[in-house]
Amino acid sequence: MERIFVLLRSPGSATAVLLGATLIALIVANSPLATQYMSLVNLKLGPLTTMEWVNDALMAIFFLFVGLEVKRELVSGELNTNAKRIMPGIAALFGVLVPAIIYYLFAGFSEVYVHGWAIPTATDIAFAIGVITALGSRVPNSMKVFLTALAVIDDLIAIIVIAIFYAANLNLFYLFGAVVVTGLLIYCNRSGYVRSLSYIILGIILWYCILRSGLHATMAGVILAMTIPERGKIGRKYVRPMQHWEHYLSNWVSFVIVPIFAFFNAGVSLGGFGVADLTHPVVLGVALGLILGKQIGIFGAMFGMIKLGIVPMPAEANWKFIYGTSIVCGIGFTMSIFVSVLAFDPGHAQEMAKGGVLIGSIISAVIGYIYLRIIGAKRKECHIGVYHNC
Repeated sequence: MERIFVLLRSPGSATAVLLGATLIALIVANSPLATQYMSLVNLKLGPLTTMEWVNDALMAIFFLFVGLEVKRELVSGELNTNAKRIMPGIAALFGVLVPAIIYYLFAGFSEVYVHGWAIPTATDIAFAIGVITALGSRVPNSMKVFLTALAVIDDLIAIIVIAIFYAANLNLFYLFGAVVVTGLLIYCNRSGYVRSLSYIILGIILWYCILRSGLHATMAGVILAMTIPERGKIGRKYVRPMQHWEHYLSNWVSFVIVPIFAFFNAGVSLGGFGVADLTHPVVLGVALGLILGKQIGIFGAMFGMIKLGIVPMPAEANWKFIYGTSIVCGIGFTMSIFVSVLAFDPGHAQEMAKGGVLIGSIISAVIGYIYLRIIGAKRKECHIGVYHNC
């Protein structure tokens, strides 16, 4: 498997695999194999269906990886000081608020549809960075750093939203169990214990307790990530457990877990999706929230902060690059589909939400890529020496 990962390690390969899994799901769900696809999705494996195993178990590992990324950036990365957190933090906050408001304007009138307000607030960090990476030297490195930091904070906000707004009826017994296990994980961390096995066993127990508590099981991944030590010692040898876990999970998450999630969740049947559905409140709210809400919120926040002198213009960037990056942030995809599954039960509303996510994400990706490619053309020519007076 490692040899396969080495072959796939080129820039943009994770995005290509994710896109491929999505296309396969859409094709199969709209082919004569649709019945078999739905049977696979709803197949009962023990206490959960395959869809639930993917969304509750595999996505807990995904959120473990996201949590490790967030912790790394907060401890030693692009968010390790308050000054560094201000620009992407405020931009991410407005990048959540504006899409939520746009969704509410279209779908807030319905007691059912209003639950989807958080769907267009998420950015798919892998997909967005994949688009920027594919542009190479056309985009300033400062914009790539900004997008990474913004997406990490965006994920952190998504985690908080899921924990607060998408929890089911709470079971206090299992919630207490989750608190006890969390306490044990913190104790292991504070005691300087760095061996992985104890964290894995306690993490599995924590996942089960949270699954049964009414909170979403993916929260177990985030909690576990926050308790993995950054550094420690085994005998006389210094080790970095957090870096080791993140490195080990990276390929599995990018090339296995996320594509599997996309295959099981992106299979939207387009047979009953007509032109009239393009004006469905949920479709409009989600799609326009991603396409317009993200760029208005993020670019507007950046414009205000820079004009007011709160933060400087990022190095080698200008307003065009900031606007282009804001467009790319409208790629909600994985996270937005995940929230749509939490917001709505299987049925028409969930299908409309997923359709809106696909429309909004594809349009944001295409427009963002073309726009940045055009405005970055001269920058690339300067970079390779075509122009001498740049």
